[in-house]
Amino acid sequence: MENLEKSTTNGAEAEPGRRERRKLETRARIEEAAYQLFHDQGVDATSIEQVCNAADVARRTFYSYYSNKQELLAQMGIKRIYDQTEPMMAALITQHRTTAERISGMIDYVEQSFTQFDDVDRQIILMAPTMLAPGTDMHEEIGRSAMGSFIHLLEAGRANGEVNTPVSSEIIATMIVGTLNLLTTQWATDPNFPVIARLEEARSVFNRLLTENNA
Repeated sequence: MENLEKSTTNGAEAEPGRRERRKLETRARIEEAAYQLFHDQGVDATSIEQVCNAADVARRTFYSYYSNKQELLAQMGIKRIYDQTEPMMAALITQHRTTAERISGMIDYVEQSFTQFDDVDRQIILMAPTMLAPGTDMHEEIGRSAMGSFIHLLEAGRANGEVNTPVSSEIIATMIVGTLNLLTTQWATDPNFPVIARLEEARSVFNRLLTENNA
């Protein structure tokens, strides 16, 4: 009886995990199908029905994830910008020894992303701010995650003496996140914006800020 109870309990605990995985797989299938259609025929020319057919899902399934095509675009844009933040930071910590090297590696990563983005990515990323209005749950969650990642990196640098500045880690993290967000928005709205050159300027500013002791 005890073993049966444990088995039942474990099954009940596992089921939400399986359901969540299925949801993530369905969402990924929808977004992959949409992304391919956007490239093949353009964002404006792609309908929800076409996305559903390509992803092999019912319309009601689509609407259980997105209220309309604009929300689909916005969520895809958020993933383009923010979903790789934590894996990127983990990789930077593993691959680089110093805080300055990690910040510089982050700039390299962002620059590489921009060189791989195309006009479809630009249109998708333009929609991201519609999901990130101040006060929304997603805005607060993403803000906390991005800020927390950079604060953790900076505090580790302070602990070993690499970061030597009176400016708080919170302010430096705010400057980094704000700069990256602003440059991304400018790139998305202006095809001629020199985003790589501006990122190089940001690299120089961030590196100076880490070691500028004005005390």
